[in-house]
Amino acid sequence: MSYFRELPNLEYQSFLSDSKSSDQYLLVKNLFRRVKLRDDLKNIFTIFDRYEIPDGSRPELVANELYGNEEYDWVILVCAGITRIRDQWPLSDRDIYEHALGIYGDDLNAIHHYETTEVKDSEDRLIMPSGKVVDSNFTIPKPGEPRVTINPVIGISNYEYEVRKNNEKRGIYVLKPVYLQQVLNDIRKAMTYSRSSQYVNNNLIKTENTRAINY
Repeated sequence: MSYFRELPNLEYQSFLSDSKSSDQYLLVKNLFRRVKLRDDLKNIFTIFDRYEIPDGSRPELVANELYGNEEYDWVILVCAGITRIRDQWPLSDRDIYEHALGIYGDDLNAIHHYETTEVKDSEDRLIMPSGKVVDSNFTIPKPGEPRVTINPVIGISNYEYEVRKNNEKRGIYVLKPVYLQQVLNDIRKAMTYSRSSQYVNNNLIKTENTRAINY
């Protein structure tokens, strides 16, 4: 992932046991600088497209499909608001099965919860929407026959529940290719250091040496 190349550098005082002197520094990436979209861009929905992540796809594959370069996988993640890819990126169909099996074992196909099914009256008016979590014995009056009750309920298995959660992660917003360079320029400008006591150059700052002793 080329994300880390976008981060500016930081010379950090070395506390390693094999340091040869008190003024030895390590050159590291400044992880405290986080790549993100400008807040005003987040609200401009016309620069984003809705995208459905295919089964088994990865951020680098999506980046290659949309931008012709796998190294822009971090752009995919930033625009989708994904900070923990392990938890927030959808698993493949095979992996979600193994994931669910690891959680539920022999109870994989046991009922996780119950949901309503859609109910309409004779004039096609919605009486009960589907997908409402209810108890297994939930009932409502039958349309047109108020003295008769019906049980518009269906059981959702543990496996179905995990598949649903996983599929909800497939729908993300991605930056339209035409705006890619503009966003890259904005992000790189935001990564540039301003002048301060730690400033070395636009891409490097240096922390204070706490081991230095003034006599």
